[in-house]
Amino acid sequence: MCGAKAGGPDLAGVDVASETIIQGSVTRDGEPVSGYVRLLNEGGEFTAEVPTSATGQFRFFAAPGNWTVRALVPGATVDRKVVASQGALTEVPIAV
Repeated sequence: MCGAKAGGPDLAGVDVASETIIQGSVTRDGEPVSGYVRLLNEGGEFTAEVPTSATGQFRFFAAPGNWTVRALVPGATVDRKVVASQGALTEVPIAV
């Protein structure tokens, strides 16, 4: 997926109104970071994991609710708590 929209991958062709989307990018000193991003449910249990793109971007399609997004990159682990809603794009910029 190329091109950024609101910090995450391009949303062309995605019906945002019918999805619950959590996306963003991982950066260090303003530059993209390669690594992995995990999605943990409200109880802290592992739900999914994706690698960041070459531009540090990631995206999850999830259920509405409370989530933790965890960036795992060389030298750092950063958690962000988010509340995702159907039909709304949840942006999660992560600086490590």
